[in-house]
Order: sequence, then C-alpha cells, then structure tokens
Amino acid sequence: MKKRLIVTKEQIKPSRPDFKVFGVFNPAVIKVNDEYIMIARVAETVATQKDSQIVIPVYRDNDYTFLKFSKTDPDYDFSDVRVIRNHRQNYLTSISHFRIGRSKDGYHFTFSEKRLLPDSPYEEFGIEDPRITEIDGKYYIAYTAVSAYGINVRLMVTTDFKRFERLGNIFHFDNKDVVLFPQKINGYYYAYHRPSTSEFGRLDMWVARSTNLLHWGEHKVLTGARINYTASVRVGAGAVPYLTNDGWLVIYHSADSFNRYHLTTLLVDKDDPSIILRKSKEPLITATEPYEKEGLMPDVVFTCGAIFEETEVKIYYGVCDEGIAVATLTYAEIKSNLGAV
Repeated sequence: MKKRLIVTKEQIKPSRPDFKVFGVFNPAVIKVNDEYIMIARVAETVATQKDSQIVIPVYRDNDYTFLKFSKTDPDYDFSDVRVIRNHRQNYLTSISHFRIGRSKDGYHFTFSEKRLLPDSPYEEFGIEDPRITEIDGKYYIAYTAVSAYGINVRLMVTTDFKRFERLGNIFHFDNKDVVLFPQKINGYYYAYHRPSTSEFGRLDMWVARSTNLLHWGEHKVLTGARINYTASVRVGAGAVPYLTNDGWLVIYHSADSFNRYHLTTLLVDKDDPSIILRKSKEPLITATEPYEKEGLMPDVVFTCGAIFEETEVKIYYGVCDEGIAVATLTYAEIKSNLGAV
C-alpha cells in the first residue's frame, strides 16, 4: 500500500472574502474516460471572530445569514469546536459546500471556481460527504444535508458535471452514508445507508432497494458488516461498490467510542447485496501518517470514493476532517485482507 496526501485546505480559495476554509475532505471521485473528477466537501467558517462571541453562517433564502452567539451564554455548550449545542437547537460552526476538481493522473487535482452551494431548507447548515455513481450514462450524487430538520440524504444528478439537478430527499431524516450500486440487480436499484441516531439499536449499515432511485423500501440491516477484530460503535458505507467475479467489493468505515476511524472491506453476493460472503479480518487502512493522526479530528480516515483500475485500486479519503489523501492498493492486498464472515 502507498499513501499520499494530495489536497490540503490551503489549496482551496474561500468562497467569500470574509470566509476561511476550515477543511477540504471526504471526496467523491469517479473516472470519466481518461479524467478523474472529484467532488470535494469544503467546510468554511467566518474568518474573523471576536473573543466574546462566535459567528456562524447558515444558508437561507439563497444567501448566507450569520448567527451570533455570546460565549458567556449559559444556554449554549461551546465545548465542541464543530457544534454549538442547545436544548432547543444545535448548530454547526462551519458550513460545507462542494467544489469540483479534475486530474489526469488521479493525484494532482485542479479545482474550478464553480461551487455547489446549499439550495434548500433541508441544506441550511450545509451539504456534506457526496458519493458519485454512474448509472446508464448519468452521474447520481447522493449526499448528506444538515438543517433544523435533521440529517437528510438527498440526491442530485448530472451528465457533464457542469449542470446539476437536485432530486430531493430520498431517505427518512437522520440518515447518512448512502451509496448507490452502479447497476440494477434482478430488476432493482440497491443502496446502502446508515441511520445516524438510535435510542436502542446500534449504528449499523442497512440495505434498501428501489425501482426508480427515489423511493426506497424493503430495508434490511447488514448485521454481518459489524467488525469482529476491535470495538466499534458505528459502521457506515464508504465508496461505491465494485463488481468483481467473486461478488461486490465494498469499502466502508468503522469508528470506536473515541471517534477513531479506519477503513475495512466486505465482499457481498452478486445477486443479493444483503448477503455477506467475506469481510475484513483486520483493518484495511488505519491512521498511521502524521497527516492522518494530527489535525482537527485526529485518527480519522473516511472514504467516499474509490477508483478500481486495471491492476490497482485508488481509495480516496478525508483525513482529520482537514485534507484529502489517497491510498493505492493492489487487488491482492485487498483480497488478503478478507477472511470468513
């Protein structure tokens, strides 16, 4: 395995003069002909803050609105740099949008000035963690939207990565980590998803199916996806599944109670993605490099995209909620990581 840090927040120009880039991470990546196309999540905050207050941006009525919070207000909890908490409503301290990058070699990306901004009451706190799936010549992007209405999964589609059509919410609220399979299986579209909160159950991956990509049902939990080799409080789908001769190869993430993430692998049945054939016997990718271990969220590696080349696999992932890295592995390395269910 070879790892490489390829995008840092210093490379991304803020969308406004009064903003600064908080992080660029969790990218979707797809290869179109001989070009790699990346949709990266860019998180921004207000550039200048007063010692006595925090100002946060939200997106309402097609523009940014700024909310101000006194740091001495006892009704709010400011202990998490990412979230302001209150018994009535929580707020993110940054707001995310998408930026499009292009590359010829899969390592050196040039980002355009075009920005995909929030565009709905369901997206007022930002849009996050896209995954790109090509289906019948169209590119579908499933992504997370955050607002006062919870965490929602929404879908957009493009044919050229220049014009995008938003198709709305496709799963119930408080859900995330949705990946669409790239072809129908026995007449149905399939997706993995992950409820983001639970009073009683664990945060597991689920499978659902659809006839039109918009309305999903017949949900089943992937109980076998939970890892055995170490403690895990949640798992979630990562890169778009890839069909091999042996079944669908799925690269996903697991996190422990300290919010340390690593990447791991499943092999699922060609004809039924709810059937797990094999899974990782040990972590596939862990935080080992300084840029993976030191940052806003230490020890976090989180994938939303992978490119399956002829002889190798490029796994793109966010590091520490600040930058983007790529790990290049052989198919033999991935296969050797798989054990029994």
